[in-house]
Amino acid sequence: MSTVNKNEQHFIRHGLSLESPLENQTGYLTPPDRFFVCNSGTTPIIDSQNYSLRIWGDGVSNEITLSYEDLLTMPQHTVPAVLECAGNHRSFFRDVDGLNIETPAGTEELIWSMGAMGMAEWTGVSLRDVLNLAGVDSNAVQVCGRGSETDSVEGEVRLPMPMDKALDIDTLLALQMNGEPLPADHGFPVRVLVPGWIGAYSIKWVQDIEVSMQPIWVRRNTTSYVMKGELWPESEHAPSQGKPLTQQNIKSSLALPWPTSLASGLQTIHGYARSPGSPIASVKWSDNQGETWSEAALIGSNEKYGWVRFEFEWQAEAGEQVLMTKATDQAGRVQPDSTPFNKGGYLYNAVHPHPVTVV
Repeated sequence: MSTVNKNEQHFIRHGLSLESPLENQTGYLTPPDRFFVCNSGTTPIIDSQNYSLRIWGDGVSNEITLSYEDLLTMPQHTVPAVLECAGNHRSFFRDVDGLNIETPAGTEELIWSMGAMGMAEWTGVSLRDVLNLAGVDSNAVQVCGRGSETDSVEGEVRLPMPMDKALDIDTLLALQMNGEPLPADHGFPVRVLVPGWIGAYSIKWVQDIEVSMQPIWVRRNTTSYVMKGELWPESEHAPSQGKPLTQQNIKSSLALPWPTSLASGLQTIHGYARSPGSPIASVKWSDNQGETWSEAALIGSNEKYGWVRFEFEWQAEAGEQVLMTKATDQAGRVQPDSTPFNKGGYLYNAVHPHPVTVV
């Protein structure tokens, strides 16, 4: 067992990790006990009274160590945000496009479908407030958190981000999830929250943060969370084996099993659309392989780092049918018809067929 607070009947296990089937999501926020888990080791149990966070490196003038109580007394900021693994929808490269995937060593079982994501309201201290206490050098280039896992297949769990993202007010040291202290499986007592970027940057159980005057190269930005393939020659991205992943992309997903079975007649179908840093402007749906498209209704909150629920009524006729959805955000980005193949199966966001057997 790698997790401590999960009833596995609500999840699909992938090695050390748990996928939360999207068909179980009905509301805006994902309850913490139904939130997916992407672990590279066993969930550590940390006593908040003994917790400390070290801010260090050649990019700060004043190395500091903060307690959990120190963080609680600082100004708190709440960010509604989807947390989504870079490999969410990975199975579609195989099942829709018929291509072979090479997951990073130690994560061979992580062939996610649509459930490697969840939506929460994250509350904590803006990372920039903590960095400013340590006196960040104006020429510093990267900030790199480290997790507390002791048995990770990665060794140390680290991933650096550029200074501009680290200093964004919405990048957090999160202490709460949906108004409650973080559960152990989601980073208690403190995790990094990097909204709009792949989940690998949101380091759980963060124990120290390095601020560096030079680029930092670790497993996650050289071999594992990188775009590998003909479109990303290693020679152009050395010492990385491909293009390091950063931001998420625009997607829409039906909250139905893939494939699924439904009764004939009028059906109300819902799903979730999201795009990094911009609210969704519209979601269209089709039941005739994209020959014609209809507008879905957008329901409820629609935040720049969140998802929005969409809904439409469909007259389901008996037989083998296919539904498709396509999202557009308020920045003008449109969900594409295809996703460039990469060996790790990352960032699949193509408009894809959702097979439905109507009985």
